[in-house]
Amino acid sequence: MPEFQEIYQRQHKIFFYLLSIYVLGWGFTPYQTIFLGLILGTCFSFLNLWLLVRRMKRFDKAIASGKKVRSLGLLSRMATAAIAVIIALKYPEYFYIISVVWGLMTSYIVIMIDYLYHSLFVHK
Repeated sequence: MPEFQEIYQRQHKIFFYLLSIYVLGWGFTPYQTIFLGLILGTCFSFLNLWLLVRRMKRFDKAIASGKKVRSLGLLSRMATAAIAVIIALKYPEYFYIISVVWGLMTSYIVIMIDYLYHSLFVHK
């Protein structure tokens, strides 16, 4: 289980670096709706990652104690993604919907990049 925490901490840092880049892009470029959409989507993507890690901890405890295992919360993560899209559709003058969707996919991209980096360079 501690390795899940290490992985989450690495991905946590990557998310905040990406968010800081997006904030700089929002502040210093004329593409504010695109960067604001990326910020919104990435925040909800980070929330989904946090929910997944929390459910993984519960899953691990349930397996260790021999209890019945519940789901990993697919419905709640899909609901948070739907909320982000609804916000973007409600305020199209502030959020670009395509960049919100790209931001929602950020956690999956971060997971893949983190895995590839650590499997190729760290764990030789």
